[in-house]
Amino acid sequence: MRLVRYGRPGKEKPGLIDEEGKLRDLSGVIDDIDAAQLSDKALRKLAKIAPATLPLVRGTPRFGVPLARIGKFIGIGLNYADHAAEAGMALPKEPIVFMKAISSLSGPDDAVMLPKGSKKTDWEVELGVVIGTRARYVGEDEALNYVAGYCVVNDVSEREYQLERGPQWDKGKGCDTFGPVGPWLVTRDEVLDVQRLDLYLEVNGKRMQTGSTETMIFTVAQLVSYLSKFMTLEPGDVIATGTPPGVGQGRKPQRFLKKGDTMRLGIAGLGEQQQDVIAYQAG
Repeated sequence: MRLVRYGRPGKEKPGLIDEEGKLRDLSGVIDDIDAAQLSDKALRKLAKIAPATLPLVRGTPRFGVPLARIGKFIGIGLNYADHAAEAGMALPKEPIVFMKAISSLSGPDDAVMLPKGSKKTDWEVELGVVIGTRARYVGEDEALNYVAGYCVVNDVSEREYQLERGPQWDKGKGCDTFGPVGPWLVTRDEVLDVQRLDLYLEVNGKRMQTGSTETMIFTVAQLVSYLSKFMTLEPGDVIATGTPPGVGQGRKPQRFLKKGDTMRLGIAGLGEQQQDVIAYQAG
């Protein structure tokens, strides 16, 4: 299934995308798409519904984050060998973990706002992993069973905040609008091999990132298992699993986002995002 939330910010309704790519309303079946709908049992129940029996949504409504009330937004750094090389950093021996503020979450096509005084705001297309079952000390061989599904994430990052203003990455990762997620949540059964997904990102129509989850240093199963040793992963937690090469920081000369730029990014089978870059706005 491809599950979505659509409508104005804060007023989103649950929906799904049918086999013809049409949006169907789920609000007569469930109140929202949240942690309660992510267990294998709950997803099997939704999967039994014939999409044609659901109301068709007309027009082109805004898509929001496809999951309500996300608990943790976890990031993984330098998880592609070629990205670590372009950043001039050694390959990590263990996953690099940071947190993105929940307040950074935004819809897949919402504008990305440059923070006040931004100098080096950058792009990062990433595979998002959505936890469906509570996970604590799980083994790699069973880790994917705890995943509800997958989505596209743009891990927008302000590099000066991240790397030049102290050792903690979080400051450069959690600004408002720095966490576009969606357009939809694709359930685990729809993804045959999560380690063979192509990723891409363009800025103003120019291809910047091209990669594949096949070149991850730490696989999705390894990441879920690893994180579950340090924190309990709850249904609805989202893990952004790292980015392939081609970020602005690694280009020669470096290229960072500015007002008026447009990003387009996607992952095979998981949909596409597009964001306009706007200047800082108070309020």
